[in-house]
Amino acid sequence: MAENSSSFPTYLIALFIMSRLIPTIGYRLRDDPEAIRLASTDFGHIHSENPAAVLYPSSINEISSLIKFANNVSVPFGVAAKGQGHSTRGQAMARNGVVVEMSSLRNHRRQHGSSGIEVVSTTNKDDVTLYYADVGGEQLWVDVLHATLEHGLSPVTWTDYLYLTVGGTLSNAGIGGQTFRFGPQISNVYEMDVVTGEGDFVTCSPNNNAELFYGVLGGLGQFGVISRARIALEPAPKRVKWVRMLYSDFSAFSRDQERLISINGRQQSNALDYLEGSILINQGPPDNWRASSFFPQSSHNRIISKVNKHGIIYCLEVVKYYDHHTETTADKELQNLLKGLNYLPGFKFENDASYVEFLNRVRSGELKLQSEGLWDVPHPWLNLFIPKSRITDFDLGVFKDIVLKRNITTGPVLVYPMNRSKWNERMSAVVPEEDVFYTVGFLHATGFDEWKAFDEQNKEILGFCVRAGIAVKQYLPDHKTQQGWMNHFGSKWKTFQKRKALFDPKRILSPGQRIFQIKE
Repeated sequence: MAENSSSFPTYLIALFIMSRLIPTIGYRLRDDPEAIRLASTDFGHIHSENPAAVLYPSSINEISSLIKFANNVSVPFGVAAKGQGHSTRGQAMARNGVVVEMSSLRNHRRQHGSSGIEVVSTTNKDDVTLYYADVGGEQLWVDVLHATLEHGLSPVTWTDYLYLTVGGTLSNAGIGGQTFRFGPQISNVYEMDVVTGEGDFVTCSPNNNAELFYGVLGGLGQFGVISRARIALEPAPKRVKWVRMLYSDFSAFSRDQERLISINGRQQSNALDYLEGSILINQGPPDNWRASSFFPQSSHNRIISKVNKHGIIYCLEVVKYYDHHTETTADKELQNLLKGLNYLPGFKFENDASYVEFLNRVRSGELKLQSEGLWDVPHPWLNLFIPKSRITDFDLGVFKDIVLKRNITTGPVLVYPMNRSKWNERMSAVVPEEDVFYTVGFLHATGFDEWKAFDEQNKEILGFCVRAGIAVKQYLPDHKTQQGWMNHFGSKWKTFQKRKALFDPKRILSPGQRIFQIKE
């Protein structure tokens, strides 16, 4: 572990918490070395904070009791809900506080015959049928996928990796290749049940306790623990037509992406269903763990040759869904969409896959890395939102300068645009002001003695953006100072502070984000 923050009196805090809470919650509260070890690490393997104890809840009431207790003791302590621990900078940790292991709630439901996922259809006042799933915040998106497909339905927008909790992605935004058309996952929630920072159980929606609803979505866990989310569903496709095209010219690459995402109506049948982009650089084969075995083996050498010639090759990836009724029309619509694109001649690659295979494409890469001992390693990730007007400057200053000069980037690097109109401004999530902005993700994986070099590259990238006046916003943000957070939230900062005072006045929730100090 790279960094560790602990405090001498931790055992005293643990003793106090345990002695007071066990009569209320029982022995689901643990402070043994294994429980502490698991709660003090995350996917990033860079930052470590030891909690005083870990709660393995069997009910939402136990979480509520814990939070109320944390508020009412003479010295309040932090409480952090941990889903899959997929954060990279200790965001789900609680130094000298209590980490709530949400997987325990998921396991408890299963043991008692409940999936925690209920699929419902209803008719609104206009006689239109609406489909949704009521889902526990502790549930994994991959399980939501399989449960809804049993009814021929599916959520419409996904993260690239499905082994994340619903509460976890909704606390950030939940972005992926469908976001340009359907918005992030937070834009597809009808209602939630939330345990607030005072331990109150509140149902909220755009029409009921709206301030809490909008605050929690993208709120980095600052206002409540999501115990249930009502997720919008649509009829599910069966298969996907999956295409990748390679570019040597960034202007052509970005121009084609922007043209394709301009066709983005939710019910617009001639729109793409998914669009992402990435870069290929001279670090191994063109396939990586995010989508192994896409490019035919026979084409690897000529792709690598192009990368060697140009330094960077840009990859545009698109998908069109279909079933047996729409296969012919989907194929024609896809060909029409791709007509006139300026990718390198001869470098268009097509695959056909089931809907589930496509959505769960990262899993096989994960399992391979796990088998090789390369999954539980440091991940010094950097995820940015960049205004469309400055993406060419970013390409020149970062991809073509910093990245190529340092020549250490080995993991996937994503770069693709989104439409701001698909985001709700009332929610806590922050994006650039322009109508179109890009997400850029440096998804590094390193050895335990190498992550600092990647962190230095991340700092150089952020420094370049500051000097160049590029108004970037971090996604999955990590800021060290209050001023950094104020700059991050910008015009939303006052609203964010007000919501914190309303729903978590003692500032005990999600202390690992390091936005607020606990009030004593």
